[in-house]
Amino acid sequence: MIKPIIMGNWKLNGSKKFIQNILHTLNQFLIKYYNICTVIISPPILYANFIQQTLLDNQQNFFLGAQNVDIHFSGPFTGEISPIMLKDIGISYVIVGHSERRLYHQENNEIIAKKFKILKEENLIPILCIGETKKEKILNQTKEVCKKQIDIIFKLCGESAFNNTIIAYEPIWAIGSNHSASPKEVQIICHFIRNYIKSKSNQVLKNFFIQYGGSVTKNNAKTLIYQKDIDGFLIGGASLQLEEFIKIIEISNM
Repeated sequence: MIKPIIMGNWKLNGSKKFIQNILHTLNQFLIKYYNICTVIISPPILYANFIQQTLLDNQQNFFLGAQNVDIHFSGPFTGEISPIMLKDIGISYVIVGHSERRLYHQENNEIIAKKFKILKEENLIPILCIGETKKEKILNQTKEVCKKQIDIIFKLCGESAFNNTIIAYEPIWAIGSNHSASPKEVQIICHFIRNYIKSKSNQVLKNFFIQYGGSVTKNNAKTLIYQKDIDGFLIGGASLQLEEFIKIIEISNM
C-alpha cells in the first residue's frame, strides 16, 4: 500500500505568528503518523527557513515545498527564484502548472514543461498540476486536455520524465468552488492519467504518484482517498485551517 502524500498549498497566505500557532500542533500530530504518510507544506517561499527552524525536530515525514520556480538557474531575472536556490534552502517538492499560475501569470504548457525539466535537472520532485476548465469538461475534453499537458513533458524530458514525480489532477472548475468532482469522476481520470503515462514511458515507473486537488475537505476526503488511483491530495484553503487539515490527514490514513 502506498503511503498517502498530503500537500498543503498555502498560496499567498501566512505570517510568522500564523506559522508558530499552527506548526507546533501539526508537528506533534505528524510524529504519530511518521511511518504511514508524507506531508508537504508549500508556504510563501520567504517563510521556508522559519518553518524549518520551527519544525526541525520532525524530519521523518514532513517536507517543504515551493509554489513556483523560474526556468533559469541564475541571471538577470528580477524577482525570480531558481531550482538551485530552492534546493539550497531545503526544498524537496515544487508545484508547477497550477491553474492560478496558468490564469494569472499566463504560463502555458511550454513554460510549465521548461520548469518541470529544470527541476528534474536538480533532482527536485515536481508536482505537476493538470486539469480541465468547466467549458472543457462540458465539451467532454478532459482526457484530451490532460494528454496535451502530459505530452509536452514527454517531448521535452523524454521517456523517463515521470519517474520521481507527482501529478496533481486538479479540475480547474472545482478549485475554491466548494464543489469537488465526484469520486467516480476523479478515479476515471486519474486511472486514465496513470495508464497513459505508463503507455508512453516504455519502462516501469519509479516513485510516480497521483494526487487529487480541487476543494478537498474532511467531508469528501474519505470517499476520494479510497479510489484506487488516488495517492493523496493537493490541498489549498483547507490546509490553512489546522483542525480541517489534520482531519484530512487522519482520514487519508484510515
